[in-house]
Amino acid sequence: MDSPTPISSIHYCDSLTKYSRRKTIPVQIGDVIIGGDNHIVVQSMTTVDTMDTMGSVEQCIRMIDAGCELVRITAPSLKEAENLRNIKAELRRRGYKTPLVADIHFTPNAAEVAAKIVEKVRVNPGNYADKKKFETIEYTDQSYQDELDRIRERFLPLVKICKEHGTAMRIGTNHGSLSDRIMSRYGDTPLGMVESALEFLRICEDENFHQIVISMKSSNTQVMVQAYRLLVQKLDEGGFKPYPLHLGVTEAGEAEDGRIKSAVGIGTLLEDGLGDTVRVSLTEDPEFEAPVAQALIDRYTHRAGHAAIPEMEDYPIHPFDHEKRKTHEVYNFGDHNVPRVITDISKIDQITPKEMKQVGHFYLPELDKWKMNDQGCDFVYSGKNPIPFMLPNGMKEIQDFEIWKAQADQNNKFPLFTLSQFGENSARHKELNFLEIWDTEIREAISMVKNDSKVVIILNTANAHSMPALRRAMISLMHTDCHIPVVFKVSYPDQTADQTMLYAATDVGGLLIDGLGDGIFISLEKEKNHTREEFLDQIKLHNATGFGVLQAARTRMSKTEYISCPSCGRTLFDLQETTAMIRKRTDHLKGVKIGIMGCIVNGPGEMADADYGYVGSGKGKITLYKGKEVMKRSVPSERAVDELINIIREDGMWNEPEEI
Repeated sequence: MDSPTPISSIHYCDSLTKYSRRKTIPVQIGDVIIGGDNHIVVQSMTTVDTMDTMGSVEQCIRMIDAGCELVRITAPSLKEAENLRNIKAELRRRGYKTPLVADIHFTPNAAEVAAKIVEKVRVNPGNYADKKKFETIEYTDQSYQDELDRIRERFLPLVKICKEHGTAMRIGTNHGSLSDRIMSRYGDTPLGMVESALEFLRICEDENFHQIVISMKSSNTQVMVQAYRLLVQKLDEGGFKPYPLHLGVTEAGEAEDGRIKSAVGIGTLLEDGLGDTVRVSLTEDPEFEAPVAQALIDRYTHRAGHAAIPEMEDYPIHPFDHEKRKTHEVYNFGDHNVPRVITDISKIDQITPKEMKQVGHFYLPELDKWKMNDQGCDFVYSGKNPIPFMLPNGMKEIQDFEIWKAQADQNNKFPLFTLSQFGENSARHKELNFLEIWDTEIREAISMVKNDSKVVIILNTANAHSMPALRRAMISLMHTDCHIPVVFKVSYPDQTADQTMLYAATDVGGLLIDGLGDGIFISLEKEKNHTREEFLDQIKLHNATGFGVLQAARTRMSKTEYISCPSCGRTLFDLQETTAMIRKRTDHLKGVKIGIMGCIVNGPGEMADADYGYVGSGKGKITLYKGKEVMKRSVPSERAVDELINIIREDGMWNEPEEI
C-alpha cells in the first residue's frame, strides 16, 4: 500500500467522518443567494428555442412551479441574447421573479449583451475564447503565457460588464470541451478541468470580481467527482476565495439511468459537504429535473446530527484518481472480478421459476431451460425461504446460516453468518461464506477473519451518514492490510422508486468511485407494507438499481450507456424521441457508449469518452462519429439511426438482439 495521506493535507472537505457543509462566500443572483449559510439551490435549463418568447416563458413557469429557483436559457448568438430581455419582461409581468441565467458557448459578444439583461451568465472556458480543433500543440512557457494574455483580452470586457451591472457568473468547465491548449499541457484529466477554470478565475480576481460560482461537469462520474475535489483543494492551496460550487453530471441520460448516474456523481459530493446549487441533467422535459435534484438535497437537511464516526489520522485513499482496493479472490469476489450484485428475495415464500425474471433470469418452460441476460444477478438472498428448484448456472443462492446448516445440499448454497454465529460455529462452506456485520463491528470482525480466504464481508451501517460510515469501516480494513472482499448492504423503509434509486446510488456509488467495494446488496429488510406483487416489483427495482449503480460508477458495464444531453434551445431535433429510438435499436450492445447530442456545442467534445456519436448539425441533418472522428456528415435524420448502426457493424461492435 502506498504511504497514506495525512488528514491535515486533505482540503477538499471539512471532515471525512462528520457531516459539515463547506463554507463558501455568498453569491447574489437576483433575489437568490448561492453559498454562505444559505440552502442548496435547485436549478434547471429550458429546452425551447430562445427566440420563441412565449414558449420559453411558459416552460420557465412550469420549471419554477416544479421547484426551480434559477432558470438557465441558452444564448448562442446576439439575437437570442437580446431576446432574453423579452422573456424576462414577460415573466416579471406575470409575477415571476426567478433569476435567469444566460448559457454561453463560443460567443463573447452574446455574453456581453446577456450580462446586461439577466442576473447571471454561464461561460465555458473550453470554448469561450477558443475553437476546438482536437490538435496537440507544443507550447513554451512564453507561448503559453501569450495564449493566456489573449484569453484575458477576450474575457475582460465581460468581467467588467458583470461588475458594473451586478451580474453573477458561473465558470463552467466541461470534461468533453477542454480547449486544445489545456489538453496539450494537462491532458484529458481532472487537473486539466481545474486549470481551465482557474485561468479564467485568476482574471476575475485580478479585477476584484468575486460574484462567481464554479462547476466541473463530466458524463464520467469518476472524473466529475475527482475534478470537484481537486478544484476545492486547489482553491485552498492557491489562496483563492472559497467560491460556491454548482454540481451536475453532464449528459446523464434519461429515466432510471439518468437518475442513478446523477446521484452517483452529485450525491458523492453532497456526502462530503460540497455543493451549493444542483442541476440534474435528464433527457426529459426540464420540469422533471427539479424534483430529482430536490430529493438528493433533502437528505442533508438534518444530516449534521448523525451518530459519531471514528476519526482517523491518515487516509489511504487517493481522492483525485481511481484505484481499486487490493483484495484477494474468494470464489468470484475480489481481485480481478467485477463487483457482484446480490438481490434480496427473502420476503417471497414459495417462489417459482417464473418469478425469477425479476432478477434478470428467464425460465422457458416449453424448453425447460433458463435464459440469462447481462443484468441477471449473481446471487439471490433467500434468507429463511429456501428456493425449491434448481437455479440456472451463473446464479447462486445465499441462505441464513441456520437454514443452510439444516440443508441436505450444502455445496450449492452459501451461508450468511452474523458475527456471533461465525464465532460460535465451526460449520463452514468449503468455498464461500458471507459474514454480515455493522460498520461498528469492523474491528472485532477483522480480528476474527483477517486471514480467512473463504469469507466475504457484507457491510451494513445504521448511521444516517451512511457513505462516510461505510468508508470509515473500509479504511480500518486497509489500515490493517485486511484484503477480504466487501459487499455493501443498504436498505430503506417503504419509499418511492426514485428515492430508492437515488439513495442507493449515493450511498454505494461514492464508495465505488473511491475504489472500494466488491458488490452491492439492496435489502428488503426495512420494507414491510407490500403485497406479494409489490415485493416482486421491488425486487426488480433493486436488481436493476444494483446494476445501474455499478455501471454509473464505471465499475461494471452490463448494458449500453447513453451519454445524452438534456436538450436546450440549441437542440436541432427531438432529443427524447430520438434517444428512445436509438435505445430501442441498440440497448442490447453491452458496454457500448453512444453519445446523443442535440447540437455541435455538446458534440463531439462533450460526448467525452463515447464510442459512437449522433450529433445534430443542422435542421434534419445529423453528423455521425466514431469516438471523436467524423464518419459521416449531413446525414438525413430519417436515415441517421440506420447509418449509425452500419458504423457500429463495420467496427465489429454489433451483434443481433436475441429474443427472450
